Amino acid sequence: MHRSCRGLVGCLALELLLLCLFFGGPGADSRRWIPAFVPVMFSGHAGSPGGPNLIAAEFGFEDSTMGCVKSKEHKGPALKYQPDNPNAAPASAHQGHYGPEPTLMGHSPAAKMHNNTYNSHTAALTPFGGASSVMTPFGGASTSFTSVAVSSPYPAAISGGVTFFVALYDYEARTADDLSFKKGDRFQIINNTEGDWWEARSINTGQTGFIPSNYVAPADSIQAEEWYFGKLGRKDAERLLLLVGTQRGTFLVRESETTKGAYSVSIRDWDEVKGDNVKHYKIRKLDSGGYYITTRAQFDTLQKLVRHYTEHADGLCYRLTTVCPVVKPQTQGLAKDAWEIPRESLRLEVKLGQGCFGEVWMGTWNGTTKVAIKTLKPGTMSPEAFLQEAQIMKKLRHDKLVPLYAVVSEEPIYIVTEFMGKGSLLDFLKEGDGKYLKLPQLVDMASQIADGMAFIERMNYIHRDLRAANILVADNLVCKIADFGLARLIEDNEYTARQGAKFPIKWTAPEAALYGRFTIKSDVWSFGILLTELVTKGRVPYPGMVNREVLEQVERGYRMPCPQSCPESLHDMMMQCWKKEPDERPTFEYIQFFLEDYFTATEPQYQPGDNL
Repeated sequence: MHRSCRGLVGCLALELLLLCLFFGGPGADSRRWIPAFVPVMFSGHAGSPGGPNLIAAEFGFEDSTMGCVKSKEHKGPALKYQPDNPNAAPASAHQGHYGPEPTLMGHSPAAKMHNNTYNSHTAALTPFGGASSVMTPFGGASTSFTSVAVSSPYPAAISGGVTFFVALYDYEARTADDLSFKKGDRFQIINNTEGDWWEARSINTGQTGFIPSNYVAPADSIQAEEWYFGKLGRKDAERLLLLVGTQRGTFLVRESETTKGAYSVSIRDWDEVKGDNVKHYKIRKLDSGGYYITTRAQFDTLQKLVRHYTEHADGLCYRLTTVCPVVKPQTQGLAKDAWEIPRESLRLEVKLGQGCFGEVWMGTWNGTTKVAIKTLKPGTMSPEAFLQEAQIMKKLRHDKLVPLYAVVSEEPIYIVTEFMGKGSLLDFLKEGDGKYLKLPQLVDMASQIADGMAFIERMNYIHRDLRAANILVADNLVCKIADFGLARLIEDNEYTARQGAKFPIKWTAPEAALYGRFTIKSDVWSFGILLTELVTKGRVPYPGMVNREVLEQVERGYRMPCPQSCPESLHDMMMQCWKKEPDERPTFEYIQFFLEDYFTATEPQYQPGDNL
């Protein structure tokens, strides 16, 4: 190259560098600006989708004649539903409206990340580092503010320029340090480095206090849209969309389970063959940043894509009509620093049940918050051992596990958890509305329990006492696992000897009952027994047999026969759970997917009978 040309290029490069430094503003971090700026100037690649002009669908089974499109992000064949990589990070629960997986972040060997990580959505920045926010015509309304940077786990563009969040739900303060707020209120985040409760300043009132982090989302982000449900699984999306009261065209948008960086729109539909059902369509991302379901209709933003399909079906099964109703999520804990709480802060109100080792009450914490309180008889377990185990239990977060809120660690020990309005699954099946349920609802409840146990399996934890009495039920047949891990701490002699009425012999795998070898595979055995409780509406296992007889017969190879009206295919799964060799029993992940797809892959011809 001629020397004068090289000199000209050098001058231009120097001017470019000076411009970057100048536009960073006083005190700006030029190391952040230069890499962000230079690729825009020198990248000449603008991606575009390839493949046929067809709608991509993400179905649990092949229920569409529409093919899958290919893009530069996905080179594979037409995509069918497949389970997540078992070696990947734990599948995310639907926490809050949009939330990232809050379960055990920083504690799981598969997920070493901060527990407040958002999707890669970044708000637009002005050249001077401030946030430029615009009123969006389809939700996520915003206005412009001058922002103050705070320490944050978000990508550089968010942490450097956007600290404004919008409330997704109403919240009533529980302590003097909390902020009350209404859905749509806006906040400036002062400190988000201390986990689940952030210090914030309300733009609406000017007051400062703590707010639950899973109740807010970055302003103008897709997380702030009512239709965005984040890391919600396909089956959970179907449960929500098929609830009584939702109509055809009700929809939600969620992260794709099968394709990283993609989304899915799930829509309630109806036809004469299937009746009410849910269709799932893949939303793919262009290399240039846009989104599409079909290549003939591409959009700059997800908001524009959703708006388009609310006006026209345009190849979908039905036009998007109504956003799926969302249930306000539980907060992560009662309040900031409310873990070991004084006994006086709890009021026991309604006794819900009683067992060998204590009682369960509905009560109120701090005069503000309805909770469930398990009281343990003195001497049941060591307070020191309990507190150590409780520290682990509170970090096990999944939407199919009853969250541990707080403890009273001095005897008598109190365990404070989420209140589940329908009580235990056992009582629900025997005395509540559960006695009228048919097989599809019962199998769905079983799949929820398997989902929660699959999480416990991934976390290398053990339940030790899995049975219907330790499953709690909420509205809409939501099931959550309770009392995980507590059985190990019980110090009662009759219990620890694994004999007598206090020990659940009929639910316990023989290697655990005889030799104390409790593993996740002994939990699988217990799950098989729980399946019999479901299909018999709460009948005691091994009817007519006492504990000693059960142990002897099981050791000789006896297994419970198929319950009346129970399909043989479901009994076959029970028999797999009761294999003599623990290693031959299935994983909970396998059981979960078997049950979730049971009526499409295993029993597609099911017809309801008198009982099931």
